[in-house]
Amino acid sequence: MPKKLIISTLVAVALAISGLLAAASPFTLRSAQFSEGKNLPLSMVYRGYGCTGNNISPELTWSGEPAGTKSYAITFFDPDASTGVGWWHWTIFNIPGNVHKLAANAGKPGTNLAPSGSKQGYTDYGNSEYGGPCPPAGDSHGYVFTIYALNVNSLPIGSEATGAMLNVSMKEHILAKATLKGRYGR
Repeated sequence: MPKKLIISTLVAVALAISGLLAAASPFTLRSAQFSEGKNLPLSMVYRGYGCTGNNISPELTWSGEPAGTKSYAITFFDPDASTGVGWWHWTIFNIPGNVHKLAANAGKPGTNLAPSGSKQGYTDYGNSEYGGPCPPAGDSHGYVFTIYALNVNSLPIGSEATGAMLNVSMKEHILAKATLKGRYGR
């Protein structure tokens, strides 16, 4: 093969690959209520245990999921909790693959704001619904929302599943994940 033809073929392949890479957007998670690394608003904060928030789960949107995504799971976790193992504030899973948004307050049962077919797992507050941040007075904690793109339509667990059980159940099905981090202190 002539050298000029080899070089033009290599250039064409490199351009095609760079075009594919540029077209693929990263898997991202966003919220209208707060930005990455910023303070969480009082609307999201728990009401109880000395906290005076509204306990409303935030609106979340995501994009850039990989091909083959059939469902999503979202967790809200405080790795700074003094329990030694963190604190599960919310899990919601079996979110259909064609959904790309959770409405604000979707974490409250009975509002019909969670996507059809989705389930909310058991939190460290002792229920299956969103529970906002409420660190001890004088503390500031980091909070992490994580969305998982999964290659299955649903996980074989129910609303009694803890965050740890959800992690085990989805472990072999994760195609990608994205996080959104915030802070709250009182």
